[in-house]
Amino acid sequence: QVQLVESGGGLVQAGGSLRLSCAASGRTFSMYTMGWFRQAPGKEREFVAAISRHGFSTTYGDSVKGRFTISRDNAKNTVYLQMNSLKPEDTANYYCAADASGRFLATNPTLYNYWGQGTRVTVSL
Repeated sequence: QVQLVESGGGLVQAGGSLRLSCAASGRTFSMYTMGWFRQAPGKEREFVAAISRHGFSTTYGDSVKGRFTISRDNAKNTVYLQMNSLKPEDTANYYCAADASGRFLATNPTLYNYWGQGTRVTVSL
């Protein structure tokens, strides 16, 4: 089992940047595909990005391609989401998630086993 704790959210102006971090407990972090999702009020949870177990492969949701970058440091049990050129529509609670199944870069949130509590990102005009 793994516990996930996100940090780095906050208020930023449109066009600005934020970097989210997700720290994982346990010694098996490198066995998990990691993903970032977001959920705005009244909307469904949306896939943002995922990274393979050793960081060699990534995939992104269409709305963030070219602006967001997912990365991981298995030595630090941490996954990151660098968010650039932020837009007001990026405002949401951002969650990291771990997929223990070995599936390759799942984008469906129901396929992830473990979730953090979320960190709020607000982008103002």
